[in-house]
Amino acid sequence: MQPFTERAVHIIRSIPAGKVMTYGQVAAAAGSPRAARQIVRILHSMSRKYRLPWHRVVNKYGEIAVKEEESSFEQRALLEEEGVIFNGERRIDLVTYSYWPSDEEPNHSTQEHS
Repeated sequence: MQPFTERAVHIIRSIPAGKVMTYGQVAAAAGSPRAARQIVRILHSMSRKYRLPWHRVVNKYGEIAVKEEESSFEQRALLEEEGVIFNGERRIDLVTYSYWPSDEEPNHSTQEHS
């Protein structure tokens, strides 16, 4: 496994129940802020094998990015079971629900990535 992929898997595993990270947050925390699409690939290809909490990763707007209806419904249901609330626009309040692995105040440039 490549070092970036290994770091990303570790970070995704560390997201606690009831919290989310954006694809861009995971990429930045893994050392490559512009690699949000790589996080999508990692989640798609490795979630089952490594038992990743794939449902805790959302887009930069706090929305479920999965287009397939059944998976999108499953992701929302899993998040709601963990206490995550969606607003009327089908968004998660990232200020409330974002997880920051360093436990530091978020860097706003990190939040801008999808």
